[in-house]
Amino acid sequence: MVSSIEEIEFIACSEHRVGVLDALAEGGCDRADLRAATGAHASTIGRVIGDFEERRWIERSGSTYELTPLGEFVAERFAGFRGAMDAEGKLRDVWQWLPREMDEFSVDLFADAVVAYPGPGYPYEPVDRVIQLFEESDAMRGFGATVFKSVANEAFCRAVLEGMEIEFVYSPAVLAATVDWNPDLFEKAAARDHCTVLVHDDLPDRTRCGIDIFDDRVGICCHDTETRALQAWIDTDAPEAREWARAVFERYRQEARPVDEAALNTPVPERFTVPW
Repeated sequence: MVSSIEEIEFIACSEHRVGVLDALAEGGCDRADLRAATGAHASTIGRVIGDFEERRWIERSGSTYELTPLGEFVAERFAGFRGAMDAEGKLRDVWQWLPREMDEFSVDLFADAVVAYPGPGYPYEPVDRVIQLFEESDAMRGFGATVFKSVANEAFCRAVLEGMEIEFVYSPAVLAATVDWNPDLFEKAAARDHCTVLVHDDLPDRTRCGIDIFDDRVGICCHDTETRALQAWIDTDAPEAREWARAVFERYRQEARPVDEAALNTPVPERFTVPW
């Protein structure tokens, strides 16, 4: 009996076997269809078909080949495993900054996330992504130090002044730094009825990240906890992720308080005074 690892290797080591399996998962195909789908020579397709027939994964009806129920089982599970590994590869480099200790957080929530990194040639891709989400949304709720850059702060204030409904929970240090960035503009935005600014003394962004919930997507800002240097921005439209984020936000919102003198008088940490 061939081991399961050997069978996985049998499929994975050949892009043509993977391609044939994927093509047949979409429906019946003849040999010409399979050649077109995979770019393989006729002889290669013939060998793949023979191997799959031997394993009872496919059967022939006239000139058309179709997956058997056993083949459908293999195709579905193999596609799922590939999808899982794609997600793992996408999240591996940002894993250390994700809120993995939060209740109900799981990799599945962000398996299909968009990930934006500040590259060496163009460090503003995460900021551009945040601004794009502001421009595409009518409302936003969040907490933490999402993207603390002048252009992101400007996008926040501009969105409020243009009518976007925003509810945000700051830590005292981040609030003080944001006010210090542009007191007049921030005060003007915060005074709008559709903008609610709150303060929380123990937000998780002190050790991990900030979270924003837009109309259709939820985003996580990943930053270094010591320098606050932006490491990545990830966002997804997965309903489960949005439900999780809403529950987390509501918990911190209920614990938060209105802005008071103590918060406004918080010294701005040095790490917020260096432009980045």
